[in-house]
Amino acid sequence: MNTPLRIGLFASALAFVFGTAVIAGWAIGPIDDEPKSHDAGHGAENSPSDETQPHEHGAETPEAAESAPAGLSISDQGYTLALASAHAEAGKGRELAFRIIGPDATPVTEFEVAHEKELHLILVRRDFTGFQHVHPVRADDGTWRIDVDLTPGTWRVFADFQATGGPALTLGADLHVPGVTKHVATEPNRAAQVGDYEVTLAGELAAGEGKELRFTVTKDGKPVTDLQPYLGAYGHLVALRAGDLAYLHAHPGGDPSDPATPSGPEVGFHVTAPSAGQYHLYLDFQHDGVVRTAPFVLDVGAAGSAPEDQSQTPSSPTEEESSDEHQH
Repeated sequence: MNTPLRIGLFASALAFVFGTAVIAGWAIGPIDDEPKSHDAGHGAENSPSDETQPHEHGAETPEAAESAPAGLSISDQGYTLALASAHAEAGKGRELAFRIIGPDATPVTEFEVAHEKELHLILVRRDFTGFQHVHPVRADDGTWRIDVDLTPGTWRVFADFQATGGPALTLGADLHVPGVTKHVATEPNRAAQVGDYEVTLAGELAAGEGKELRFTVTKDGKPVTDLQPYLGAYGHLVALRAGDLAYLHAHPGGDPSDPATPSGPEVGFHVTAPSAGQYHLYLDFQHDGVVRTAPFVLDVGAAGSAPEDQSQTPSSPTEEESSDEHQH
C-alpha cells in the first residue's frame, strides 16, 4: 500500500473516532473534575416521605447524613446529569439545557411527580451571591430547557428528581460563567429582609441530628397568616453546606388543603445537617401571588455541642442589588 493511501485511511479513522466522542459527550455530559462521593444523592433505600410531616431530601438517618450528602456527584446509581454545555454567557434569559441519562445510557423520559413537578432545578453561585429555584420544561427526547439569569462566576446546578422505577436522587454539576467577580464575605444571620417582608429563624442545627427550624414571616411588622401554597406546601427550604455545597431540600409538615394546617406566620421544617460547618439556607414562600426567597446563614456545631450566638441582623449577602421576587 502506498504512503498517500495509508495517510488517507488513517485520517478517516481518526475522524470517525472524534465524531463518536462528540456524540458520546452529549449523552454522558461534561467531565466533572471534582471529587465524587460514590453514594451521594437521596439513596435507593429512601422511602417516600409522609407529606403530613416535615421532611427533607438527602439523608434520612444520621448515618446516611455522614456518608451520603446529596448533590456532590454528577452521577449516581447509573443516572447522570448531562449539561448541554458546562459554560454559559452572563446575562438574563440564558437558556440552560440538559438531560438525565439513565442506566441504559439513554435519556430518561419518564419521571415521578414530587411536589407538583417532575424535576426541581436549583442553581446557586458557589460564592452564594445568586440563587434560583426553577422548573424546566422537558421535550419528548428527554431534553430539559429553562431560561435563567446568570452572573459571572461558577454556578452549581442541582437536579432533584426521581425517574420512574428508579431512586430519588439529587445530582449536581458546575456551570462556568466568565466575567469579573468580587468576593463577598457572609456572616451568620437569623433575620432576612425581603422587600416589605421580614423572615426570622428560630432553632439550631447539629451534625447528624434531626432538628426543627421554624421561620416566622411578617410584613410591615404584622404577622402574615395567609401564606399561599407553593408547589403543594407553605414553604420550601434548601440548605447548602459551605465549601462543597452538600445539598438538603426540606418541606414543612402539614397539608395546605387541610384546614388544621396553619397558613402562617410560622413554617416549620425538620432538617438533619450531615456534618458540622456553615450552611446557607434559602426559604421559598408565596404571598400575594409572588414567590419570594429569604436567605440565611447558620453555623452548625458537632452533635451535642452548645449553639453559638448568631447575628440577628437582616441578611444582605450579595454585591448586587437583590430582587425580592423568586425566579420560577
